[in-house]
Amino acid sequence: MDMQEMEKGFQEIWKLFAESDRRMTRTERQLAEFTKDTDRKNGELSSKWGRFVEGLVVPAAKRLFRARGIVVDKVYQRVKTPEMEIDLLAIDGRYAVLIEVKSTLTVEDVRDHLKRLEKFKTVFPEYADREVIGAVAGIVIDENVDRFAYKKGLFVIAQSGETVKFLNDEKFTPRVW
Repeated sequence: MDMQEMEKGFQEIWKLFAESDRRMTRTERQLAEFTKDTDRKNGELSSKWGRFVEGLVVPAAKRLFRARGIVVDKVYQRVKTPEMEIDLLAIDGRYAVLIEVKSTLTVEDVRDHLKRLEKFKTVFPEYADREVIGAVAGIVIDENVDRFAYKKGLFVIAQSGETVKFLNDEKFTPRVW
């Protein structure tokens, strides 16, 4: 094989490398677009699922809390400020009840909600005269999360048939912030 043939062979190999590189770049771009689209669709589905769960809890909130002597007369959904978002805010003359609603409730969700409860009166000073209590709700509740939330002084709301119920026993006393 002479030098000219070798040079021609190297040029063909470089063309193949360049074509392979272009294809890999195009595939990476397509994969990135697919991932972005999938993440967006998952976010939309998660949001719809969360609203579905809220839809179970909202009509039951008044009934559940009234049975525990907290006469809730208003339930607001997705109360937002730049500093905080509350899934459900149940109000009566004495209490402000912050309810975190998740399709799957985790320990981290409970911890985040406890931080929210700590800051609530600072972010919402119009409720500074109320006793603030918390609740967490989930269709699926990770193992021992209900006990963790109970020990932290939160009401725990779970699916029961076509509606929801408290998992807290009658001896439970909520923590007041």
